[in-house]
Parts: sequence; structure tokens; C-alpha cells
Amino acid sequence: MSLYEDIVNHKEKLSLVGLGYVGMPIAVSFADKIDVIGFDINAEKIEKYKAGFDPTNEVGNDRIKNSKVDFTSDETRLKEAKFHIVAVPTPVNPDHTPDLTPVEGASRVLGRNLTKGSIVVYESTVYPGVTEDICVPILEKESGLKCGVDFKVGYSPERINPGDKVHRLETIIKIVSGMDEDTLEEIANVYSLVVEAGVYRAESIKVAEAAKVIENSQRDINIAFMNELSMIFNKMNIDTQAVLKAAGTKWNFLPFRPGLVGGHCIGVDPYYLTYKAEQLGYHSQIILSGRRINDDMGKYVAESLVKNLIRAEAPIRNAKVAILGFTFKENCPDTRNTKVIDIVNELREYGIEPVIADPEADAAEAEALYGIKFTDMKDIKDCDAVILAVQHDVFAEFTPADFDKMYKTEDAHQKILSDVKGILDRKTYENAGYIYWRL
Repeated sequence: MSLYEDIVNHKEKLSLVGLGYVGMPIAVSFADKIDVIGFDINAEKIEKYKAGFDPTNEVGNDRIKNSKVDFTSDETRLKEAKFHIVAVPTPVNPDHTPDLTPVEGASRVLGRNLTKGSIVVYESTVYPGVTEDICVPILEKESGLKCGVDFKVGYSPERINPGDKVHRLETIIKIVSGMDEDTLEEIANVYSLVVEAGVYRAESIKVAEAAKVIENSQRDINIAFMNELSMIFNKMNIDTQAVLKAAGTKWNFLPFRPGLVGGHCIGVDPYYLTYKAEQLGYHSQIILSGRRINDDMGKYVAESLVKNLIRAEAPIRNAKVAILGFTFKENCPDTRNTKVIDIVNELREYGIEPVIADPEADAAEAEALYGIKFTDMKDIKDCDAVILAVQHDVFAEFTPADFDKMYKTEDAHQKILSDVKGILDRKTYENAGYIYWRL
């Protein structure tokens, strides 16, 4: 009997190592079909899940509460499972080199508790070669087992889009790979239990690893092009969105838009690819050029705001500026690797300490990571300028009357509104007397 059949018949269990924005939804989905152990080293997070609270907002409190996932922070419980999925973050260091600490740590934990006959599948974004050249030796050392004899490995890149209720694990084609044909089939069969869109069998683990990093590198480059166009068109006093709307009438024009590029994928994955390329003697040109443009967009947004303060004859130093939104993307509480912090830091260079409000964000996380304390939306008033930084649905519902309450009324200069993603109607605010700016 195959491992897949044993899992389906509840003779063996599946484990999820890492229960964040990616791992937790995977665990919950599998638990509808099979026995799942959900492991994370963060005991506080585990207690929240056990209490039926979803801090990620990815599946919701009700589904967590009713889930059959066996949540634990006890690593020895991993010995009960034979099929392991590792879904931990893979960030970059301050010098933009890959930080493999989380995936290496997860491999050590799993290795200490690995049993014969197991399959280990990595979902973390890595450059080609990490699974076999870095993770496997750690698993072997910690377990005393031999890969290919006592256990097998595979790679299946995560494609979950945090905050997206349409493109979910079940609805996105899943790339799977294995170290040999038998392993590939076992992995494909297990994932087919929950992925309704089907699986794609990659030729090798390295192919699957490479596919993941180029998916987001491609998006990064295209967004960088849009950001560069935005800077050019702003100098020409042309509305970028109007240009893109016109160009979009051609059937093969790609519908990318300018914006801040943060988070754990698009803003990170290109550095994994270029790091490996440089190890092999190739120095990226296009990929790193796109990264430089996107990394500088927070600074550009702040500089554009300062220019509009000057235009309105408003004071620069100690100007009261409110920033609405702090997460790395819309409708998601995650503030890690947000590029809004770049706007904050650049404004501070001009002597401006902005107030920040984000009803969707994880306030405790923002304070721990950045020292940022959020202001309640109702307390935003007497502002010289407002930056609408994140495209949360709640902000898209704001009217000019809602914004009017945020500005100074006495000795007031012209209201300044920076709508970074362009979610508001430009003419409405210009007709209301605003200095309206967007990428």
C-alpha cells in the first residue's frame, strides 16, 4: 500500500511545519480530508488557533474553530506523521542576500523527528538547488537517515495570495516535483486531495524551484516598468492611469499598474534568483534594475508629497501628515516587509512625523517590527496632507466629506491628497479643490 493510500485511510498523518499566512490555510484544507498535525514553534500562535482565532484572516475564525487540525508547538509530535510539508518564510537580509535561517531551522526541527518511510515537501520560496543541496543534508544529519533510502523529498512552491479570497490553494494549479518518479506520484496524489484546479508535474525539483522565483520576478519587472512610466508621465503632467486605460484597449497589452512592491514574494524572490546567478558568475541587469526602481518608490511618494506641500505654500518641517494603510498589500493584516515604512522614513528626513492609521493591520506586529503605533481613524484631524497608501476596501468607500474631516479648517491651505494606488476618482477631488496626486 502506498503512503498516499495510508494517509487517505487514516493510517498515517500529514504534518504542516510553519503555520503562517501560507501554512495555516494548507493545514486547514487538508484537515477536511485527512489527519493533520499543524506545527509551529510559536506557542502563542498555536494557542490562538486552538482558541478558534485566525490572526491572519486567511480562513476566518469560524473555520479555524471548526477545523480538525491538531495544532501543536511540541516538535516531537511530528514523529506521528509520514508526509511533511514545510511552509516557513524565506526573507532576505539587509544586504538583499537570501536569509535561509527559517528553512534551515525548520529542517533541523523536522530532521530531529523524521521517521523512516517519510516524504518531505518544501513549499518555501528558494533559489534552485536549496532543497537538495542545503535542506537534505540537514535532514540527514539531524535524523541519521539517508535520503533516497529512508526518506524522500519534493518541492511544491506555494502560490497562495494573502488577502485574496478568489485565488486560493484549491483554485490555483499546483506545481509538484519529486526526487524520483514514485515520489512525484505520491506528492501529486496527496495534493490532488485538496487542489481542485489540478496539479502540474514539474520535470525536477530544481525546475519547480526556478518556476516559483521567476513567477514573481516577472511581476516585479513589469511593475517596475509601470513605476518608471509613472515617474516619466508625472514630469509631463500626464495622468498615468489615463494612459494605461487607453493603452489597455489593445488586446495584448499587459494590465500591470504602478505601486509599492513589498511583502514576502514579489519584493523578495528576485533577490534569490540574482543571488544564485551571481554565484555562477552572471550579474543580473534587468532583474536588479527593476528591483532598484521598486525599492525606491516609497522615497518617491514622500518626495512628491513634499513638493505638493511646497506648491500649497504649506510648512514642511512638522507638517501634519496622515498615512492611511500600513500593510504590505490590501485587505491583509500582514505588515512584514511593507514598503509604507519607506514613506515614513523619508518623511522623517524632512522633519515630518506622520500619524498612521490602518484598521486592517496587525497593530502589535507593526509596533514590534517598526515601533509604529497606529492612530484611530476618528482621531485623524487637522492634517496638512493625507497619503492613501494601501488599497483596503474600507478606504475605497471614503467620500470627499470623509476626507474633509481629516484636514485643517483654520488658516487652511489647499488640501493635499496622495492616492498612491489611484483608487479614488481624480476629477471628483480636483473639482473639490484638492491637490490630488497618484502614481
